[in-house]
Parts: sequence; structure tokens; C-alpha cells
Amino acid sequence: MPSLPSVTGTQAIRAFSKAGFSVARIKGSHHIMSKPGHPHVVSVPVHGNAPLKSGTLRSLVRDAGLTVEGFIALLS
Repeated sequence: MPSLPSVTGTQAIRAFSKAGFSVARIKGSHHIMSKPGHPHVVSVPVHGNAPLKSGTLRSLVRDAGLTVEGFIALLS
């Protein structure tokens, strides 16, 4: 399993958008993303240019129904 790269919340939002998610609402610094027909929402914290912690990012990728390889491909 490849390791996750260091990404910011904004970069993660762009990648999830490519996977079909869209920002449903924003509460504070958390962008709540949803996808039609997908049972889970993805709550991406955006704290400036601070990178997401690896465990948080891995959980977001899992909740989105993606693999790590698939998420890395969406980053480019």
C-alpha cells in the first residue's frame, strides 16, 4: 500500500470534486462534501495551508469509498 502524500484541505477538496463530490455546506472550517447516491458525507477540514494529518486523510479517503491509489491519481 503506498503512503499518502502530504496534502492541504483545499487540495483534498479538489481531488474529491474530481471523484464526483461537491461541497454541500460549510460549517466553520469544515467543508461538508456529498455525492448523489453515496451513503456517506466527507467532512474536510481546511485550516489555511496546514497539511491534513495522515490518519485524518486516510479516514476521509475510506469514507469516500476510494483507494489510496485512486486518491493519489485524483491529485494530479
